[in-house]
Amino acid sequence: MKRFRLLIVDDHEVVVMGLKAIFRRNDHFEIAGEAYSGTEAIEKNHLLKPDIVIMDIRMPGLSGIEACREIKQSNPETNVIMLTSFADDDAVFASLMAGASGYVLKDIGTQALMEAVDAVGKGQSLLDPAVTSKVIDKMRQMSIKSTLDTDEQLTTREKKVLALITVGKTNREMAAELFLSEKTVRNYVSSILHKLKFQTRAQAIAYGLQTEID
Repeated sequence: MKRFRLLIVDDHEVVVMGLKAIFRRNDHFEIAGEAYSGTEAIEKNHLLKPDIVIMDIRMPGLSGIEACREIKQSNPETNVIMLTSFADDDAVFASLMAGASGYVLKDIGTQALMEAVDAVGKGQSLLDPAVTSKVIDKMRQMSIKSTLDTDEQLTTREKKVLALITVGKTNREMAAELFLSEKTVRNYVSSILHKLKFQTRAQAIAYGLQTEID
């Protein structure tokens, strides 16, 4: 089983120490380092190359969202999960657009947090249930459907794959359901993200949720 190397970023030392204590309980995770600002997070990510960055959103100076954007541009393979106290719709949407793979609230339970980080490390995307509706509302406000017409851009097979992505299916699960190889599914996912000008599956999930309800 792959061990995920974590970079923990928060401007409050007590939060960083608490998160480190949580993840050290599980041999599945390794603490690669810690950072206390967005700027330091970018520097540490470049130096340590962690698998996953657990990032606070609201920090003095460079925000977690801005740091996430910089990290994803320089190291696209790094997964970023935003961990915050605020279910702010603008912050949720901005995080997804910056390339974050997940957004969870700090009141999440310890086991649920480890499962969320593990899922992001495996390439999945997730949103805290408390913020999912906010993302859908934001998508509607921005009228994404008026600028991205899936009927014209996506093939029938790609639409099916997008629907499965939206309900949280992994590549392996989609491959089994569609009787395709995982490599073929990965190619479909890449094509969908390229056509819709998205960077992450989380963005595709948010878009898929919005299009489903209209």
